[in-house]
Amino acid sequence: MAKKSDSKKKQTPWDSVQLARNPGRPNIYEYIRLLCSDFTELHGDRLFGDDRGMVCGFATMDKQKMVVIGHHKGKTVEENIAANFGMASPEGYRKAMRVMKLAEKFHLPVVTFVDTPGAYPGADAEARGQAEAIAHNLEFMAGLKTPIVVVVIGEGGSGGALGIAVGDRVFMLEHAVYSVISPEGCASILWRDGAKAPEAAAALKITSSSLKELKVIDGVIPEPAGGAHTDHKATAAAVKKTVLAAIKELSGIPVDQLVDQRYEKFRAMGRFF
Repeated sequence: MAKKSDSKKKQTPWDSVQLARNPGRPNIYEYIRLLCSDFTELHGDRLFGDDRGMVCGFATMDKQKMVVIGHHKGKTVEENIAANFGMASPEGYRKAMRVMKLAEKFHLPVVTFVDTPGAYPGADAEARGQAEAIAHNLEFMAGLKTPIVVVVIGEGGSGGALGIAVGDRVFMLEHAVYSVISPEGCASILWRDGAKAPEAAAALKITSSSLKELKVIDGVIPEPAGGAHTDHKATAAAVKKTVLAAIKELSGIPVDQLVDQRYEKFRAMGRFF
C-alpha cells in the first residue's frame, strides 16, 4: 500500500505569478473603498490628458490624511480597455508626479499601490515621452520631502511599476511579484521559447520572499489562505495595519534625514560585497 503524503505541495514562483495576475484580486478602487473613509480623485496631468490606468487623489485612512496613487487594471472588459489593462501612459506618470507635489506642499504622506504588467510600450506613448516621464518620476520621488509608502498588490512590472515605487518603505503582498521583466518576456529573450516562463520566473527571483531576502523590499504582507482574491476584507485589513504603522514610524524622522535614507536605500541595492 502506497504511503500517503501529508506534506503540502510547495508553491513555485510561477504559482505566485498566476496568483498575482488573478483577476479576482482587489484593485486600487477596492482598497480605497475598504481602507479609506473618504477619497477625492484628481484627474489630468495638465499637459496632455487623463490616464484611467493611474488613479490619484486625497484620502483619509483612520483619521490619517494622505495622498493615494495606484495602477488600475479594471475588472470588466470596458474598464480593462479604458485603463489599458493597467499599463500607464506618460500622462499617468505625470499625473502621479503632479499629485505628489501637492502631497509635499500640504505635508501629507504618499501611499502607492503597484499593480501593472509594465508601462504602455506603444508608439504614441513613446512619442509623448514615456521613458522620460518614468525617469523624471524616479528622480522626483528620490527627493520628495514627505514620507512614501509603497505596496505591491499584484504585478510589479519593470519601469512601469518603479515609476511610482521609489519609497521609504516598500512592501509586497505575499503572492505579489515584482520584476524587471515578465517571465514570458525573459523566456522569449533567453531561450527563444515563451513556454519556459516557469523556469524564468524561478531564475528572476520575483517573489516576495526572494525580494525580502535580497533587501529589495522591506516587508511581506500576509494574504488569506488561497490568496488575496479569496478575502478582500482580510487582505485590506493587513495592508491597512502595515501602511499606518509605516507612516507613524516615518513621520517621526526629520524630512531631510528621511530623503537621505531613501536615497541611500536605493543606491545600496545590488551591493553584494
